[in-house]
Amino acid sequence: MRFAALLLVVVSTSAAAAPPRTFRIDYFHTGSGGKEIFSLDRLVIEPLPWPGNPARPIDDTDSGKYRFLVRDATSKSLLYSRGFSSIFGEWEDTQDAKERARTFEESFRFPLPAGPVEVTLEKRDRANAFIPLWNFKVDPKDQTVSDAAPDNPGPLIPLLKSGRPESKLDLLILGDGYTRAQRGKFEKDARRLVSILFSTSPFKERKQDFNVWGLCPESREPGISRPSTGIHRRSRIGATYDAFGSERYVLTFDNRSFRDVASFAPYEFVEILVNGNTYGGGGIFGLYSTVAADSLWSPYVFVHEFGHHFAGLADEYFTSESAYLPPTERIEPWEPNVTALKDPAQLKWKALVSPGTPVPTPWRKEEFETFSRAIQVERTKIRADRRPESEMDALFTREKMEVTRKLANDQYSGKVGAFEGAMYESRGYFRPEEDCIMFTRDEVPFCRVCQAALSRIIDLYAKGPAQ
Repeated sequence: MRFAALLLVVVSTSAAAAPPRTFRIDYFHTGSGGKEIFSLDRLVIEPLPWPGNPARPIDDTDSGKYRFLVRDATSKSLLYSRGFSSIFGEWEDTQDAKERARTFEESFRFPLPAGPVEVTLEKRDRANAFIPLWNFKVDPKDQTVSDAAPDNPGPLIPLLKSGRPESKLDLLILGDGYTRAQRGKFEKDARRLVSILFSTSPFKERKQDFNVWGLCPESREPGISRPSTGIHRRSRIGATYDAFGSERYVLTFDNRSFRDVASFAPYEFVEILVNGNTYGGGGIFGLYSTVAADSLWSPYVFVHEFGHHFAGLADEYFTSESAYLPPTERIEPWEPNVTALKDPAQLKWKALVSPGTPVPTPWRKEEFETFSRAIQVERTKIRADRRPESEMDALFTREKMEVTRKLANDQYSGKVGAFEGAMYESRGYFRPEEDCIMFTRDEVPFCRVCQAALSRIIDLYAKGPAQ
């Protein structure tokens, strides 16, 4: 009897501790010329339980261009919040956004609430304060809420399992452009790139805090769309090159398909592996990152783009062509690894600045910039002439050797300071170290500021309550 009673207590406790289902709000984000309009699409209960850390429902990292907050509709108590960025948030800084309106699909995901909730979407103003843009109520018991499961994309592959989803940070590797016969190739690609990620600090030291899952929905033909060369595919996730007119930028604009496939795995972060060898990738904070699995540079691009997606790290390079319009004024970026340096005494990473390092920090900027811009001219011509990918690989290899030589032996190489040149701008924005994964394709680690930002996100998903 005592054993039976104890078993009943254990079973009851386990049932009480079971995570809730995952609730998803799909919506449309429309705008142009500085105006933004939001509208509901559908309310979904996903097939799997909520994978998130129950001890950290509130985001205290102050990350993202946007954030959403979920409050109890009656008490107004805050139940959940997350910062994020979006495709719309990038598109609004392009020339296209000045000329026409567009609509993008987006989603909120959070634990299924017990009753009605109030959801608020906020966006940063020019002073980096969040201001509300959209507020609405949702009742999870509304008859329009659907728990119908989408088509199953195939078997879930445990690439790394360190514990229960709710106690670990869950990363999903999604394949796109792989046929049924290529699922074995996808798993091999995924394992290779996951191994690269966990050989990179701080992921290397925090590997035990991660689960990694793989899903590879079947595509009818190999590869993804590349409109600039006349290639169009109907891949399951919808990934495509040439996002915003940038030949190397890979995104999917089909949020519904992406979310439906991903719902068959526990996840907080997603890397999309596209089946191809053309250099490219992309990453948006809190949405997903992408990489061409067969590119010679996939190990670098995987980690670089994951830095965008995982911690909102900004691009630190400034000589490559960009789809974004130059800023009309220098405002302090929210991203943790770049600054406008309006007040050097208040540098946001000043605690990490190496002793004796001047701010701003001198480096061989003009020499680097002259060389790098010449490389970009060659790069543009290779793409314009549609020459073999091997020629692009050879160009990047030559660039890497020369840039490594230039940046490894400066007076302040390896020191934290404030080096001018970042966020696609030669002047007015500064990065923490002379070289970093977010700056070049050199064989260098994330700088110390980037590593600290990445570690904060790992803590949010894999540690106990914030102190």
